[in-house]
Amino acid sequence: MQFSCFSPARLLSALLVSVLVVGTAQAKDDGTDLSITIEKEIQTNVVNADGSFVATLETVHLINEERAIKAWAQRSMSYNRTLETLEVVQAYTQKPDGRKVQVKADQIKEQQERASADAPMFQDTLLKVVIFPEVAVGDRLVVQFKKKRSTALFPGHFEDLSYPAFFPTRQFTLIYDLPADMPLHADAKGFTASTPAAGPGRKVYRWDYVPAQKARIEQGAVSYLDYGQYLAVSTFGDFATFAKAYDARAHSTLTPQIQDLANSLTAGLDTPRAKAIALSDWVRKHIRYVAVYVGPGGVVPHPVDTILANRYGDCKDHVALLEAMLAAVGIESSPALVNLGNAYVLPKVPTLGLLNHAITYVPSLNLYLDSTAEGIAAGYLPVPVLDKPVVLSKSGDVGHTPTSQEGLVENSLLFKVSSKGAADFSHTSTVIGWAAEVNRYGVKSMKPADRDLLIQQVLASYGLNGSGTFDAGKFEGSGQGYEMNMAGRVENLVNLPGPIGVLTMSSLAGGIAQSVFSLLMEPERTQAFTCISGVTEEQARFEFPQDVSILAAPKNVTLNHERFDYSSTYAREGNAVVVKRRFDFKQPGAVCTPDDFKSMKAMAEAAANDLKSQIIVQSL
Repeated sequence: MQFSCFSPARLLSALLVSVLVVGTAQAKDDGTDLSITIEKEIQTNVVNADGSFVATLETVHLINEERAIKAWAQRSMSYNRTLETLEVVQAYTQKPDGRKVQVKADQIKEQQERASADAPMFQDTLLKVVIFPEVAVGDRLVVQFKKKRSTALFPGHFEDLSYPAFFPTRQFTLIYDLPADMPLHADAKGFTASTPAAGPGRKVYRWDYVPAQKARIEQGAVSYLDYGQYLAVSTFGDFATFAKAYDARAHSTLTPQIQDLANSLTAGLDTPRAKAIALSDWVRKHIRYVAVYVGPGGVVPHPVDTILANRYGDCKDHVALLEAMLAAVGIESSPALVNLGNAYVLPKVPTLGLLNHAITYVPSLNLYLDSTAEGIAAGYLPVPVLDKPVVLSKSGDVGHTPTSQEGLVENSLLFKVSSKGAADFSHTSTVIGWAAEVNRYGVKSMKPADRDLLIQQVLASYGLNGSGTFDAGKFEGSGQGYEMNMAGRVENLVNLPGPIGVLTMSSLAGGIAQSVFSLLMEPERTQAFTCISGVTEEQARFEFPQDVSILAAPKNVTLNHERFDYSSTYAREGNAVVVKRRFDFKQPGAVCTPDDFKSMKAMAEAAANDLKSQIIVQSL
């Protein structure tokens, strides 16, 4: 296992991002895919005292449906060619009548593992692909791999994380054969343990999966590992020992060149926090994200002088370089190992299966920095590492990233309606706080032509025909605020002569409506889900010509809940209607529970009904 780290494009920089980031959920359902049956999967790991091991994987998959053939008629397994060898012991297609069609040597291919689509990646990981012949529904695909690891990522240690697939499974067995004086610690959920007989000086641990129904993973839900079945095993007795092993290989050396650079970047800055922010932002902007996973590079950073000279590196490299730069100005820091994804709970034993990203922690400031997140200004964290447990490699302590961070979105929209129902419009969005740099980075990354086309696409989502121009604002800023503007014309805002309703939209994108409707896309939530606090304020002005009469406007609405406040007002000003809305989502952490959703649902539905309200107009 290696750190996947954070690549800039993984940060979802949606235009006009709302400060409420929530996923949508599905009603409870069986998530089991019946297209195949896993009749047997046995993983056997024979571990040596130095942490090297031999792993054998035996699987039998029964093809139940035609659609499974494309996905399962070839089977691949990856390995690190510097540290490992991989052998296909046997592989064949077994027909329902018992006939075996052996996989020939030329049907076993080897290829480079696909590089990340998000960022440059260089690695010595290869895939060995078995292509099964004559596969049809009712066949069994049988394969046995043997992987030999010659050098452990952490000398003298072994760790592993496994969880069941969402297919009918008859047998899923995990076996670990270790020296008797090399204890194996485990955290097992949904697996039964046993201790088979072992050879002299050895001890064997076995876990068998207990089949259980799995609810379909809901959109926006936390990781299945937060609530589902898994087996985590490790020879590390605690996170402190794991942290020490990582830190022993995470070298960061202060060089004269780094000292001079850090001094120049912090000249004139009076506080340690200002210096830390300046240094982190420099690394964020000047050290390109490139993953180089060669040999033990999955957990070992490169020398800091090499990182600086190359001007690129992955998350471990960023952390190592920033650590040296901070040390140059007298600020102590530590790598902080965290999950980059939607897992918010760590197993009881350390494993790289979840600790797959490294960021920087400054103890004296209680400050977390992620310089690989190109779209997040220093001082803020990307959503995937917010409200997460972290392992601090210097102290061995388990810390926690901030549960929330300040954010405000202000949207202002103006429609000047013509007598025929068309309208000129202008839209201004100001984003303050954590999402400011997210939006700046997202817009900056777009082609100018795509920005204007985006307006057309946004209007089309409301059933409107129109176009416009996009003013992207300043691409360089402090990270505290970002403003962007749109202007254009809608050909069919009002279907006059009426009487007809005009939707009281108070923003075009990234606003209150998107937040509330995404929260309510499904009627039930059975799993915890990500939800980020923040405030959105919106104002829309609908100016109608004198030959169009305003017959009615919606009533004002005020909703108050423990988790959010929502309000809207509708004021007549001459022959115009001014809509003002405010949505304050006050979730104390980054995760909402199903009970949270249940308690919010009725009030969120009331807010959604108001967001669908209309101004009634008619031509005179």
